[in-house]
Amino acid sequence: MGKKLVIVESPAKGKTIERYLGEGYQVLASVGHIRDLVSPRDLPADLKKGAFGKFAVDVDNGFAPYYVVSDEKKKTVSELKKALKDAEELILATDEDREGEAIAWHLLEVLKPKVPVKRMVFHEITKEAIEQAKEQMRELNMPLVDAQETRRILDRLYGYEVSPVLWRKVRQGLSAGRVQSPTARLIVDRERERMAFVPAAYWSLAAQFEAEGSRFGARLVRLDGARVATGSDFDDRGQIKGVRTILDAEGAEALAKELEQAAFRVASVESKPYRRRPSAPFTTSTLQQEAGRKLKLSAKQTMSVAQSLYEQGYITYMRTDSPSLSAQAIKAARDQATALYGSGSVPQAARHYAGKSKSAQEAHEAIRPSGDAFRTPAEVRASLTPNEHRLYELIWKRTVASQMIDATGQTATITIASEKTSRGVAEFTASGTVITEPGFLQAYEEGKDASRYADDAESDANLPDVKQSDPVSLAELERKDHVTTPPPRYTEASLVKALEELEIGRPSTYASIIDTIVRRGFVTQRGGALVPNWIAFSTIKLLEDNLGDYVDYDFTAEMLADLDRIADGDLDRQEWLRRFYFGSDERPGLKSTVENLGDIDARAVNSIPVAEGVTLRVGQYGPYLEGQGPDGEVKRANIPEDLTPDQLTPEKAAELFAAEPAEDRVLGQHPETGLDVVVKNGRFGPYIEEALPVELDDEGKPVAPKKGKAAPKPRRASLFKSMEPESVDLPTALKLLSLPRIVGVDPESGEEISARPGRYGPFLSKGTDTRSLDDEDQIFSITLEQALERFAQPKYGARKAASALKEFDADPVSGKPVKVRDGRFGPYVTDGETNATIPRGEDVEGITFERAIELLQIKREKGPAKKPARKPAAKKPAAKKPAAKKAPAKKPAAKKTTES
Repeated sequence: MGKKLVIVESPAKGKTIERYLGEGYQVLASVGHIRDLVSPRDLPADLKKGAFGKFAVDVDNGFAPYYVVSDEKKKTVSELKKALKDAEELILATDEDREGEAIAWHLLEVLKPKVPVKRMVFHEITKEAIEQAKEQMRELNMPLVDAQETRRILDRLYGYEVSPVLWRKVRQGLSAGRVQSPTARLIVDRERERMAFVPAAYWSLAAQFEAEGSRFGARLVRLDGARVATGSDFDDRGQIKGVRTILDAEGAEALAKELEQAAFRVASVESKPYRRRPSAPFTTSTLQQEAGRKLKLSAKQTMSVAQSLYEQGYITYMRTDSPSLSAQAIKAARDQATALYGSGSVPQAARHYAGKSKSAQEAHEAIRPSGDAFRTPAEVRASLTPNEHRLYELIWKRTVASQMIDATGQTATITIASEKTSRGVAEFTASGTVITEPGFLQAYEEGKDASRYADDAESDANLPDVKQSDPVSLAELERKDHVTTPPPRYTEASLVKALEELEIGRPSTYASIIDTIVRRGFVTQRGGALVPNWIAFSTIKLLEDNLGDYVDYDFTAEMLADLDRIADGDLDRQEWLRRFYFGSDERPGLKSTVENLGDIDARAVNSIPVAEGVTLRVGQYGPYLEGQGPDGEVKRANIPEDLTPDQLTPEKAAELFAAEPAEDRVLGQHPETGLDVVVKNGRFGPYIEEALPVELDDEGKPVAPKKGKAAPKPRRASLFKSMEPESVDLPTALKLLSLPRIVGVDPESGEEISARPGRYGPFLSKGTDTRSLDDEDQIFSITLEQALERFAQPKYGARKAASALKEFDADPVSGKPVKVRDGRFGPYVTDGETNATIPRGEDVEGITFERAIELLQIKREKGPAKKPARKPAAKKPAAKKPAAKKAPAKKPAAKKTTES
C-alpha cells in the first residue's frame, strides 16, 4: 500500500505536522500558490488579440481566467505529481481560510489526482488538533473558492482599467487598487486636514496644593461657573466650540497673581466605583495594532512572526476576525491564571467574547497559544527567536488576562475652590484612582494610542483624605501656554484600526496593503508616521474627481460585504462580476466609467494651490513650486525632500523662492572656448553650464534661440553632492565640464577606462563593463592601477561582497544560509540562489530572519523580471498546439495575503 500524500503551503508547517501524522503519510509543500493569472503580455501569441488579451480574463464568457504555472513552480509541481503517482490518497491540508481553500483548488486542478481526495483543516498545529482533523475530513468548500477567486479577478479588472489612466495623466508606473487606493486616500485626507488646520493659542493654570501633609496636583477647570477652554474645545479652524472661558497670556498672569494671594477650600469630594474589564483575545487586526504599540513591529513584521509561530505549533491560526475562544482554550487560560495568580483571579463563570464585525468568521478562534495547556513564555524562550518570543508573550498575556476578573477600585475627584477673584471663583479639580483588586492587570494591560489633547487628560494623583470645606494651601501655581495641534498622522496601528472600522479590506491583508502604498511611492514612513507624498495627492485628486466610487469608503466596504455573500453561497460570482464590470440599471460599471471619463486636464490634476499666485506642480521628475515674480516672469523653486506637505505654508513657499539664486553666477571664461562658465540652480539641483553666445540680427538685436532637436545644446555638468553652488570656483567647474575623465588604457585589452558620475552613483567604465566607485571625489583621484584592480574584482565590488551586513540560519526552501548584503542598488537579502531587494524605508538593522525569508519567498513567487521580446516568438507547428495551449480554467486565481 502507498502512503497518503499531504500537501501544505509552507515547508515549516509541513515539518511540524509531519511529526504528528506518524507513519503512512508523506508531507510536501506547495510553497504558496502554484499558479496564477498570467500577465497579458505573457499570453500565447494567438491569444493576445483575443478575448484574453486585455486582462488574461475573458470578460465576455463568464469571466474565465487564463492560468499558468509559473516557471519557478514547475519543479514543485513536478515533484508533487511524482509523489502523487505512488500515493493511495491525496489530503489537501492548506490553511482553513478562503485563500487556503483556493490554493487547495488550484492543486486539485493542476495535479488531476486519480486517487481519493480529502480536505483537512485545523486552526492549530498540535497533536490533538491534527488527530481531530484526520477524523473530520471534508470536501472542498467551493463558495470559499469562488469568493477568493472573485477577489483575484476583481483586483485584475480594477488595476488594469484604472492604472492606465494614472499613467497617462499623472506618471508612468503608478498603480491603482481596489483597497490600495482608498487606503492612500485615508492618509491623504488626514494630511489635507493638517494642511487646513488653523492653530489656536490658549493658556492654563496648573496648581500644586498641600493638605494633610501631602502634595497633589490639580488644574483650573472653571472660572465663575464657566468651563475654562482646553485643547479639545477648539475646532480645526481654531474656533471655540460652545461657551467657554479662554485664558490668554495677560488674563492667565493676572488671575495667577490674584490666586497666589487667595485662600482655598475643598468644595466637594466625589467617589465612585472603578471597574475595568479585560480586553478580548487577539484578532488579526488587534494583534497588529498592539504589536505596533508595544513591540514597535510593523504590521508586515507582525504577520511574518505570527506565521512562523503558527507553523511551528506555538499559536493558533493568525488570520481571524473572531475574538472567541474554544472551550479547551478557556479552560487552559483559567487554569494558567489560577496557577499563577491564585483561584480568586478568575471569575466564577467563563468569559465569552463575540466579534463586532458582521463579516467575522466566528468558526475561527481568536489568536491564542496552541494546545489545551498553554506553555508559558519562559518555557518556550529557548526555542524561539527574540521577536517570536516577544510576540508569543504578548499573545499569551492577552489570552490569560481575557479570562481573569475585572480590575476594581475607587475613583475620587476633589474640587477645590478659591476665594472670589475679580473674575469670580476659580475651581480646580484633581482625580485619582485607587485599585483595590488588580484582577487581569496582574497579567496584562492594553496599550493606547497617544492622545491628541494631552492637556485634557485627568491626572492620576495620590489624593489626601480630605472632606468638604477643609482648607488647603496653594504650594505652587504654574502658567502654561498651549497651541492646539493638528490631527495626528496615521501610524500603522491607527491606520489598521481605521481600516477595520471602515471595513476596507481584510485584517489579514492590512500588512500587504500598507507595504504596497509605501513601495509604490505614495507614502513615506517617517518615524512611526505615514506621510503621503505629493504624487499621492495628484493620484487621489484624479480618482476623486473622475472615479469617485472607486475610492469611496462605503463603496469599498460594500464590495467586501459582497465577497462575503459569495463565500456564504448567497451570491453568484459571475453575475456579480458582470454587474461590477458592465454595470446595471442602478449603477454604471467599471468599463463604461473608464471609457466615458472624457478629457482629463493633466496639468490641473497635478497642480495644488499653495498661496495666491503660487502652485505646487507634480512633475515627471518630482514636485516643484511655480509662481510669478514682480515683473510677471515665471519663477520656480525646488521642494526639499524632507519637507512634508503640511509644512508647505505660504510663508514657507516665499522662503523657498527667496532661497533660489536671483541670477546665474558667472565663474569666468572657459580658456579653450572663451565662453562664459555659469553656475545655475535647476529643478534637479545646481549645475554648471557653458553658456552659448547670443546671436544678433542685422540690427544688433538678440535673435530668439532655436528650439527642438535643431537647437544647439550647451555643455552641462551637475555639481557633486559635496559641492555648494555659492562656493564653487572656475577650476572646479572646468573639471566637471571635462567629464568623463580618461583614467588610462587597459594594457591587456587596449580598452579605454573612464570615470564619471551616474544615475546610481560614480562609476568606472571599460567598454560595456562597469565598476562602482566609493564616492564622487574618486572620479578625479583614482589611478589606472587602482582602476585595474577594481576591474579584476567580481562585479559590484569584492570588497562589499566579502562580508555580509547580517547573517541568519538556513532558508527553509533552499536550505542555504540567508545573508543581508549591500549591493550596487542598495541592501538586499540573498540565500545564494535568490536575491530580494530590501524595500526602501525599511531599516537594515531591523531585518529579522522571518522578514528575510519572507522577502525571499515574495521574490520567488514573483519570478525573474521579464524582458520584453525584441521580436514576436516564432509560431509553433500546428501539431504541437494542443500541448502548448490548455483550455482556460473556469476560476480566477488568488494571491496570498494581497489586496491591491
